[in-house]
Amino acid sequence: MEKTLVKVLVVDDDPALRQLLADYLNRHDYDTLLAPDASDLSARIQRYSPDLIVLDRMMPDGDGAEACRRLRQQGEDIPVILLTGRDETVDRVIGLEAGADDYLGKPFDPRELLARIEAVLRRKKGASALTKDQPVSFGPFIFNPATRQLSKDQEVIKLTGGEVNLLEALINNSGKPLSRERLLALARDDDEGERNDRAIDIAVLRLRRAIEDDPKQPRWIQTVWGVGYRFSP
Repeated sequence: MEKTLVKVLVVDDDPALRQLLADYLNRHDYDTLLAPDASDLSARIQRYSPDLIVLDRMMPDGDGAEACRRLRQQGEDIPVILLTGRDETVDRVIGLEAGADDYLGKPFDPRELLARIEAVLRRKKGASALTKDQPVSFGPFIFNPATRQLSKDQEVIKLTGGEVNLLEALINNSGKPLSRERLLALARDDDEGERNDRAIDIAVLRLRRAIEDDPKQPRWIQTVWGVGYRFSP
């Protein structure tokens, strides 16, 4: 079975540093994605679904801390490690208050960055493990991820495997707008063959028919125009 690599998005305006980090992290079994700035950070997250972001604090196009703050305001909880050339207490406080998970001053040894990445991912995994099997309730519905069943008033609602995958992906990203492309990746069901944007739209329509009082005016699964869909508990 092919090993699934952890995706790390490195955002830094220094091309030499980006390549150095890519080479180092790739040698340690990470799938490293590179970006020169944070101008389209949300779009990159939607497209590539990275597991962690290494984000430079000071770039010509803006402040990495502000970019991190915007992600948190959008409901994005992807782990972020900030890099900065000013390793001072006030800068660390600003970064952490912006929602960063860790902070590393330049220059640094790539081994320290690797250790911090692994520590942040362990914390994230540990926090997720506490809740991943807990039933989630919304309105009159209960979704049990352990049994992969959706019920209403103790009656199980019949869903296909792909529809369950889609519902679980939406619930796990509550409040976040998800593109069709990202939903395709999160809700992929190999038993259903090739999926496309139209398949996602059809699955959303079926879910709405199952859980919405009025599928044409959805309460739970909302359309985000120009992006995709969002689960709003």
